Amino acid sequence: MDSQIQCSMSEKWTPKMPKGLDLEISHHPLKMKQVANLIIAMERLKNSVSETLLSTEFRDENLLNIMLDSIVEERVVFECHSAPPLQFSRTGEHQCSVNDSEQRSLVLVRNSMELHAVMLQGGADNRKVHLNMSTYVHPAPSSSARTVALGIKDTNLYLSCHKEGDEATLHLEEVADKNSLLNISSNSDMVRFLFYKEDSGLNLSTLVSVPYSNWYVSTAKDNNKPVEMCLESAQRHKTFKIQRQS
Repeated sequence: MDSQIQCSMSEKWTPKMPKGLDLEISHHPLKMKQVANLIIAMERLKNSVSETLLSTEFRDENLLNIMLDSIVEERVVFECHSAPPLQFSRTGEHQCSVNDSEQRSLVLVRNSMELHAVMLQGGADNRKVHLNMSTYVHPAPSSSARTVALGIKDTNLYLSCHKEGDEATLHLEEVADKNSLLNISSNSDMVRFLFYKEDSGLNLSTLVSVPYSNWYVSTAKDNNKPVEMCLESAQRHKTFKIQRQS
């Protein structure tokens, strides 16, 4: 059974309280925070009750309204700071040759703006595409992968990955200002130009889209077919021999 405690301090306040009003505390035990709130509430109550309340028109509803107006509320304020976007910063660029796991070369088909994987015959090496590979410092470095951008040598064309519905697609996009690729914010749409290059052996690597991490650059089983994005489970060639050119 809750014990009722008559507040000893209320005796000091009684002469200032409206006649017929008294205060009792039935909650036990009291904490210092509750006592402080009680004192503040009582001071507000004393200051808000006027002599007119002594009239016969003063009812329980009036007292309730006064007490509700005097409630002490505690507000907790949390200071929030939004983290700045992460940056991919370019550290260098070098030329490289690229062949798929079937030793097919990459060839640019300009009328469709696609790269095809083609088994070139002798004397046709001039059709082979060489890439400029830009390397980047990743905001959260991984020991197993490097972040790269892949541009076609002597052009402004770069490989990019887009998501169309549930499918990721590979594109060749012209970049008018190559300086726009020097620093790429992680929350910008420029991350479509970035790929994770993960090495699996001597000069053997996979290329995975940065924004769509389950999608790989790949070639078809048949010759002279477009280079496309695919999921890891797809029956396509996803490993490339990438050799740096001196």
